[in-house]
Amino acid sequence: MQVQNPSNSARRWCQSAAFLPKFRPPPPLFFRHDGVIFSRTEKNADPTPMTTTPIRMSDDDAGTDTVLRPKAKEKTERPPLYKVLLLNDDYTPMEFVVHVLEKFFGISHSGAVELMLTVHKKGVAVVGVFSHEIAETKVMQVMDCARQNQHPLQCTMEKE
Repeated sequence: MQVQNPSNSARRWCQSAAFLPKFRPPPPLFFRHDGVIFSRTEKNADPTPMTTTPIRMSDDDAGTDTVLRPKAKEKTERPPLYKVLLLNDDYTPMEFVVHVLEKFFGISHSGAVELMLTVHKKGVAVVGVFSHEIAETKVMQVMDCARQNQHPLQCTMEKE
């Protein structure tokens, strides 16, 4: 089977403007109405003034003032928090649990001993509350350290 080369007319048609998508310029981001500069944030959004505190700029040619209103800042949400839980088992030494709490969670020695006893008595305790990425990293660090030291210590995370 022989593959034919495209003819010159087909090659010219592919390179012509008819083959390319039509270019439409984007809508203007700012426009002026009654001396106030407005901002358009989305394609079909209603135009809104930029803020409630106007900034006056003098226009020497026309002798009038132009009011600029900066865009209002949107309030961002706080990320969801996750609890890091340490689970009790019958084989991990208490000293190792204290060491893990001091090393990975920055808890003082007396606080680590108290938290370790809470885990020992209740079976589970919240070690800290963090964002998702930090909580996930802490859980992985504890699990890796326990695995390297051949202890079955379990650490999990759950949404607060």
